[in-house]
Amino acid sequence: MSGKFCISLTCGKDNTDKATVAFVVANAAVASDKDTVVFLNIEGVYLSQQGYADSIHEEGFAPLKELIENFVKAGGKIFVCSPCFKKRKLDETTLIEGAAIVGGAKLVEFMSDNCPSLSY
Repeated sequence: MSGKFCISLTCGKDNTDKATVAFVVANAAVASDKDTVVFLNIEGVYLSQQGYADSIHEEGFAPLKELIENFVKAGGKIFVCSPCFKKRKLDETTLIEGAAIVGGAKLVEFMSDNCPSLSY
């Protein structure tokens, strides 16, 4: 791949517009041959749970569930903030496909080689 790209997503159902746009951009990045990670943190960790994104559909965009699935199918990775996940007492057995619970060191390792990033 020709470089890396990271999107930090802090929103879920509390701001469905930001959550949707984050995955639209993530899909564009992975389609541009970037090694792409979406880092779910704060309220964004809820998107790591099966069924959570099913009802999110912003006008003018594909449904969020579809955006997430397409991102993973294209080779995108989803990192889930371990402390944020634990704080919200979420269930590791119901992670969506492509999601991995990680600590900060894993994110720093990924971003250590001139990795541009966006935050939503």
